[in-house]
Amino acid sequence: MLQVSRKFEYGLHAVTYLATKGRGRVVTVKEMADDIGFSQEFLSKAMQSLKRAGIASSVQGVKGGYTLGRETAEITVADIALAIEGKPHLVRCGVTAESCEVFSSCHHRGYMGSLQLKIQDLLGATTIYSLLQQIVP
Repeated sequence: MLQVSRKFEYGLHAVTYLATKGRGRVVTVKEMADDIGFSQEFLSKAMQSLKRAGIASSVQGVKGGYTLGRETAEITVADIALAIEGKPHLVRCGVTAESCEVFSSCHHRGYMGSLQLKIQDLLGATTIYSLLQQIVP
């Protein structure tokens, strides 16, 4: 069945973690990894992707680390997915027709394309702000 990558999970957790710490609070990868329970090395790679996309900002120096690069209402789950995974695709034909040996005779290509669009719409409509509103204290 469909499953998101571990790197995407790390990225989503990292962004929501930074959001709960407050805008401008600098957090180290070690602190995040320890608090969340993730591999520091793997989380560091996800953070680099998020930084390149402007979702996270890095602070250099002794008190360095990461902070959010934008407001939570301006960051969507789709932004995180794109930063971590690149352009999403459910099936090989979503990349190029040449990547699928049954492209021309496929009976469910339209359905899979529709499913892909619905997933993208949901990811694009879900902000980090809205995710944080769903947290039950």
